[in-house]
Amino acid sequence: MTRPRLAALAALALAAGAALPPAARAADPQPAYPQGAATFQANCSVCHGVAGTGIPSLAPPLTSYPARYAAVPEGRRQLAMTVLYGMYGDIAVEGKHYAFRMPEFAQLDDATLAAVLNFVVFDLGHAAAPVQPLAAADLAAERAHPLDGAAVREHRKSVAPEAP
Repeated sequence: MTRPRLAALAALALAAGAALPPAARAADPQPAYPQGAATFQANCSVCHGVAGTGIPSLAPPLTSYPARYAAVPEGRRQLAMTVLYGMYGDIAVEGKHYAFRMPEFAQLDDATLAAVLNFVVFDLGHAAAPVQPLAAADLAAERAHPLDGAAVREHRKSVAPEAP
């Protein structure tokens, strides 16, 4: 993605956050995973939106399926692989298609990536109580088996079989 396009997307994300009424921003509870929230805002919100609701035609929302994925072992692997190695190609989320290229974030350490995933799963996705937080060890286990973004997308089919 070119710098001008990235800058334009960042401006859109900031505008989306600024469009929230002050009362709504003030009513937001503190995140359970503040380090994850900070890393999400710095790295993910430009494409997925400041509240994780996605940006049409660019990136899917993160407010439902990550919480479901975190409830099953292959879904947890998918979450870890996606942040480590990125993903590209057509995917379906909530009946909408996205053909995007998510960058890899393998340069971030395992604890930081686990915090981001936990922010997405619990703070944005409101996962149910039986779901356990992801740990740095979960990321380390996936880091030991490098993939490319196309392979990550293929693995996604085992977690979301209805997806292309």
